[in-house]
Amino acid sequence: MAEIIQERIEDRLPELEQLERIGLFSHAEIKAIIKKASDLEYRIQRRALCKEDFINYVQYEINLLELIQRRRTRIGYSFKKDEIENSIVHRVQGVFRRASAKWKDDVQLWLSYVVFCKKWATKAQLSKVFSAMLAIHSNKPALWIMAAKWEMEDRLSSESARQLFLRALRFHPQCPKLYQEYFRMELMHAEKSRKEKQEFEKANMDMGNLDCPEEILTGELARIIYKNSVSIIKGAEFHVSLLSIAQLFDFAKDLQREIYDDLQTLHTDDPLTWDYVARRELEIHLQPGEEQPATKQAKAVEMGRKEERCCAVYEEAVKTLPTEAMWKCYINFCLERFTKKTNSHSLREKRLERTMVAFRKAHELRLLPEFQYKQWIELLLHHDFFKEALQVAVAGTELFRDSVMMWQMKLQVLIDSKSPDIAMHFEEAFVYLKPQACLPLWISWTEWSEGAKSQEDTEAIYKKAILAVTGADSVPLKEKYLDWAYRSGGYKKARAVFKSLQESRPFSVDFFRKIIQFEKEQESCKMANLREYYERALREYGSVDSDLWIDYIKEELNHPLGRPENCGQIYWRAMKMLQGESAEVFVAKHAMHQAGHL
Repeated sequence: MAEIIQERIEDRLPELEQLERIGLFSHAEIKAIIKKASDLEYRIQRRALCKEDFINYVQYEINLLELIQRRRTRIGYSFKKDEIENSIVHRVQGVFRRASAKWKDDVQLWLSYVVFCKKWATKAQLSKVFSAMLAIHSNKPALWIMAAKWEMEDRLSSESARQLFLRALRFHPQCPKLYQEYFRMELMHAEKSRKEKQEFEKANMDMGNLDCPEEILTGELARIIYKNSVSIIKGAEFHVSLLSIAQLFDFAKDLQREIYDDLQTLHTDDPLTWDYVARRELEIHLQPGEEQPATKQAKAVEMGRKEERCCAVYEEAVKTLPTEAMWKCYINFCLERFTKKTNSHSLREKRLERTMVAFRKAHELRLLPEFQYKQWIELLLHHDFFKEALQVAVAGTELFRDSVMMWQMKLQVLIDSKSPDIAMHFEEAFVYLKPQACLPLWISWTEWSEGAKSQEDTEAIYKKAILAVTGADSVPLKEKYLDWAYRSGGYKKARAVFKSLQESRPFSVDFFRKIIQFEKEQESCKMANLREYYERALREYGSVDSDLWIDYIKEELNHPLGRPENCGQIYWRAMKMLQGESAEVFVAKHAMHQAGHL
């Protein structure tokens, strides 16, 4: 091994001598490079190879290349690159080749190799790296796309990109993304070829060998890809994605029209088709000769007309395709337009009315999804339509009896409208809902009660909630109960609540920290109480929470009635209880605290 390492170091000497001779590095720096290089070479020549050693080697060489580049810029010397940088680049490529051969499945390693070659190597070398990577990772469409894009955009080789896409599609004949990117590539190539031809024609130059076939210039190849792909990948979503790509290219108007017509013919039964066709009305510009609206009012009127045309399409859609999904598209459109800012009062009122009508119609047909009932109620509440909001909420809870969200919305309406019998409605909700799902409702009830009812009533609700909600869901309730007790009845009340809950597991660390904080806020803070709270907390969390032990030690040291002599015993208890990393963290924090304390 030593001979191999010595040989590789000797291979470096010519480039290192050049670095010193031209003044980029000092003699001492060259010696340091040799020492570091020897260590790195030793690591990658060992019998038991480690991937991190190869990565560290590469990173060191990249840092060296960048340092050389910076120093060249500083002194303005740009010669001898073949002897210096190219030598380092070839060496790094050799390390990458070894690493990628050893850890073939590591995609990130291959991508690092590609990134390096993009910056430092020649295009021909990078092309070989892509070929080697794809030979192993042919099952990853994203890598095929990356390679094809590079061939097209960096090597300017549309033919190589085309061949890569064709090979990729043999491996992945059902991959929508491959077809989309292949389609885009052919359109980009056609556009580029058309521009080149125009430039040559302007300059009255003969294109000669650059003459491009007519089928490429007209986008015929892209059209073939489109036809093949939609015969394999079914569905309006894919079809729309190709249309969106085609619309980026002005020369492809005929192709856009063909795709659009096919979309309406092939996917009439898909809500996405109708959604796309309707929204397209917003993008249709005025015909030549028609004047653009000049004033804000005229613009609002024109926008109102466009939205009416959109809604006419949606109205036809929900008759042709009366499904929940179609109504969802229609209502989403109405909500989007309503949330658009406008200074026109009449346009805003039209949008609101249109949205409300769409909600009502979908509800009457029983084709309104649960989430959109929530959106409807929120919209009604926002405009203080409490009566209709309650009617909708009642209808929603009848349709979705076991939905916590719907009951929450109904109760929110009742609270906002200051209904007198809210408690009865909370009780009604619990009849229909599973106990483990009711935490949000209990929290809503307690929060409402805190602002609207007496302390006795609120406490009764908290006690009911603690009995009804079990397991991990009860933890936030206990914290809220303790908080409320302190806010409403002071420390004495909080301590009573803590005592009543102290055996009612599970807890959280914050539950205990709250009562500790409440004690410390008292004028006569009792150390005996703090010890009681810390001991209770440590009984639950002493094996995992190092901070509790540290804080306990601090209290004994800093409290006027603390016993510093107890700290040693607390320390050894902590060391016995804490496990794994928690023990290490505790030791480190304790050492820091001792140093600061001293």
